[in-house]
Amino acid sequence: MEVLYARCSGIDVHERFVVVCLSQVEQRRRTKELRRFATMTGDLLRLRKWLLEAGL
Repeated sequence: MEVLYARCSGIDVHERFVVVCLSQVEQRRRTKELRRFATMTGDLLRLRKWLLEAGL
């Protein structure tokens, strides 16, 4: 299967938290990482930082 996007993420939004999956393909190998963040401003800023550092 051809890789269309080397990096992508999905977000599952709940009332008090969000769960984010980051999927990356490097050297023909896929890795997935799940993280959970509260919906408070500080945690959402940490989520933003994580995604930016991952190149998204």
